[in-house]
Amino acid sequence: MRLDHVSYACHSGELAEVVQRIGSDLGAPFVDGGIHPSFGTRNFTLPLAGGCYVEVVAALDHPAAEKAPFGRAVRHRADEGGGWLSWVIAVDDIAPIEARLGRAAAPGHRVRPDGSELLWKQIGVLDVMEDPEVPFFVEWESTDLHPGNPRGLVELTGIELNGDPERLAAVLSSDGDVLRHITWVDDDDRGVVACTFNTPRGIVRID
Repeated sequence: MRLDHVSYACHSGELAEVVQRIGSDLGAPFVDGGIHPSFGTRNFTLPLAGGCYVEVVAALDHPAAEKAPFGRAVRHRADEGGGWLSWVIAVDDIAPIEARLGRAAAPGHRVRPDGSELLWKQIGVLDVMEDPEVPFFVEWESTDLHPGNPRGLVELTGIELNGDPERLAAVLSSDGDVLRHITWVDDDDRGVVACTFNTPRGIVRID
């Protein structure tokens, strides 16, 4: 169990501006990640040190964005003004998470601009919509195409969360090393309040 990525949501018309702004703040470029056909979303990604990454994602004008939990979650966060959507945990075997949550993981795939296709399974987006302080989980099938490769120079050093620590403990049956990133803070909204990064330009906090 390890931190896989942090996800920032915005409207599709704001995608280029948000990618430029966050990339400029971090001093590193995003790459066009392509489209999630089954979710009705598209993203840009920035690989980080340690093999995780930052995702900026937007819902498209597509029926899948209204039906798929991930598309709905992205659109809802964007409609609230945009910002951090969630943090995401990678596992080697998603079956125990399926058993604990009592439902099957959803297949995910993303088609990059070069035509390559990433495959994974994910579960827990419905829980994020209810309790935004909890992460959702992914099991990568296309490990060689993981968006955290090749590793970047920017390091994610902290995730500020507002919410219920007991609710998080109930979701994480084994915390591995992921909780070392977490700091609990008070805020008007629940969920990921801000992320802190160590960059070549120094410490950067993005809320």
